[in-house]
Amino acid sequence: MAQPLKKLMSCVILDLDGTLLNTDGMFSEVLKTFLVKYGKEWDGREKHKIVGKTPLEEAAIIVEDYGLPCAKHEFVNEVYSMFSDHLCKVKALPGANRLIKHLSCHGVPMALASNSHRATIESKISYQHGWNESFSVIVGSDEVRTGKPSPDIFLEAAKRLNMEPSSSLVIEDSVIGVVAGKAAGMEVVAVPSLPKQTHRYTAADEVINSLLDLRPEKWGLPPFQDWIEGTLPSEPWYIGGPVVKGLGRGSKLICLQRVIQMSFQNIPRGSILVGLDYQHEVFIKWL
Repeated sequence: MAQPLKKLMSCVILDLDGTLLNTDGMFSEVLKTFLVKYGKEWDGREKHKIVGKTPLEEAAIIVEDYGLPCAKHEFVNEVYSMFSDHLCKVKALPGANRLIKHLSCHGVPMALASNSHRATIESKISYQHGWNESFSVIVGSDEVRTGKPSPDIFLEAAKRLNMEPSSSLVIEDSVIGVVAGKAAGMEVVAVPSLPKQTHRYTAADEVINSLLDLRPEKWGLPPFQDWIEGTLPSEPWYIGGPVVKGLGRGSKLICLQRVIQMSFQNIPRGSILVGLDYQHEVFIKWL
């Protein structure tokens, strides 16, 4: 079924952390290790406070909330050094590679606009095949006066792309990113990274569950050619998170199999492969 055109867009400006890369999970693991030496425990409940923030803003929040005996600059230097050692393990989020490849193949101008510093952004994407050459513009928070929720990063990205803000489509996972995109006069698609928080994204022009649900044609961009209504996408899905307590080592796998059985009852069992890797992540794809 043809999708109604919302607005004609000429370029796409993407956030990185939580939108394209699953860095949040890895950052949480690093924080757990870091806080142990201070006798503290990271349980993820403060995640909503730091999503989308600049490194120094994240540091200030965590140092204050946990009463750490270190300055925020010391926190950044140590934690981000630890985090850099794990960047090679960070996976792309569902639909990220598909979207980047699709837009690149169709010549749609793309930019990365992140609250991370420019050097950190380049390090993160260096482990993702084909990403470096796909983005003609990269803007970090250290290259503008103020990071998100200020519109500076997005306005700078549009300027470097030689595009008008009004013809730029922003894709973001955080509330402050959505606010920044709208403040820049751009259209914004939100892919919320925080579960059960979609009610906070009312400022977005569209809210989707994952990049796999994006319909580029709604924004005047080339449509995906691999979409078949009512089926799973052709690329792998990586689903992280803790194993459900009380159900044993393979509980996540069991729970997911139940979901598959309920959601895809008409699909032959031989059509889906489910496995659990050494990082306790579930892998699903068409055979």
